Amino acid sequence: MTQDLDATGLLCPLPVLKARKRLSALASGDVLVVTTDDPAAIIDVPHFCTEAGHALEGQDEDGPLMIWTIRKA
Repeated sequence: MTQDLDATGLLCPLPVLKARKRLSALASGDVLVVTTDDPAAIIDVPHFCTEAGHALEGQDEDGPLMIWTIRKA
């Protein structure tokens, strides 16, 4: 299952906190696609995934937006 999380307009640490909350409701192996526009996300999202054990499967840019694909551990 794949879910989307629009975290545009949110500043650090809110995108990661919202991703953590949304991931907690997903089953292991599910995917969360997070869209951010906070420049700090380039550091925060990969660090969060490493610390929580989730797999960061994708990181794409669409203009000012960063799109993160996270598979829940």
